[in-house]
Amino acid sequence: MMKKIFLMAFILMSLRTLAQTDSVKVEQFCQIIAVPRLLSNKVTIDVDFGDEKNYWTETRIKTLEGKVKKFNTIIDAMNYMGRLGWSFINAYPVRTYTTEIFHFAFKRLIYRSELQQTIQN
Repeated sequence: MMKKIFLMAFILMSLRTLAQTDSVKVEQFCQIIAVPRLLSNKVTIDVDFGDEKNYWTETRIKTLEGKVKKFNTIIDAMNYMGRLGWSFINAYPVRTYTTEIFHFAFKRLIYRSELQQTIQN
């Protein structure tokens, strides 16, 4: 009887080791770039996740329907990023000859396995 109990306990302990989850979290960073629209109070928001870009790559945020998300203000875009789990780090302006472009850095903690999935996609 005792052997059966030990055998059952051993089997249950070995099943527990197979059910472990990934508990290591890593930081992921992104940057939103806010460019004022011509003759408007609204801004165009581009998102930089550090991916390789070319001229044809779309960097604006899209809705679930695939349309480009329009933001009324920079704060509207920051609130949107906050709802997605991103935390604000820093902001800085870059002045060109005609306008001022604002850069906002964000970070979030994600599981290492999620990071591998985003890298593969």
